[in-house]
Amino acid sequence: MKMDLRNNQITLGELWDNPRSRSVFQRRIPLLSKHPVKGAARTVTLEQLSAFLSSWVPESMIQGVIGELKKL
Repeated sequence: MKMDLRNNQITLGELWDNPRSRSVFQRRIPLLSKHPVKGAARTVTLEQLSAFLSSWVPESMIQGVIGELKKL
């Protein structure tokens, strides 16, 4: 069964609580998984994270993460 990202409205907390999706973040965006505000970001949606990260990382990286999460 594929992971339901709920139109990218799934929260980071939900993604980090799932070992399979957490591993995607740890592998693809390791700095994010170790960032000190990680706990405070649990209510941020995947859509909000994508918009925030778009200033710092290539769109292809963001889409790669989302694509891999969709396959879980």
